[in-house]
Amino acid sequence: MVAKPGLDGHDRGAKVVARALRDAGMEVIYTGLHQTPEQIVQTALAEDADAVGLSVLSGAHMTLFQRVVGLLAEADASDIVVFGGGIIPAADRTLLADMGVTQVFTPGATMAEIVTWVRENVGS
Repeated sequence: MVAKPGLDGHDRGAKVVARALRDAGMEVIYTGLHQTPEQIVQTALAEDADAVGLSVLSGAHMTLFQRVVGLLAEADASDIVVFGGGIIPAADRTLLADMGVTQVFTPGATMAEIVTWVRENVGS
């Protein structure tokens, strides 16, 4: 699942990643713009998602990732892999990893890198 949390209205990157994963043979649900963490987790649970990829360009990545990870834990769904992308400083990427975000892709990551990572780290 690919989601665009918060008020950020720039979703080109999320759509490109969703398309690349789909073209690689994966089932992908793109939730659209302006999703709350609650909506994202509800959709992940309803769709039995193996992973949630969050695209955050707004600067609110720490709050949004933490809320999604926390809600998944509350729902006993910490087995859902959380990864993401956006303009996220290196120091924040370390903090995100500590809270359970398994990977963060920054500008310049190739679709091949993202597809390979998802294949190697999500599902069976």
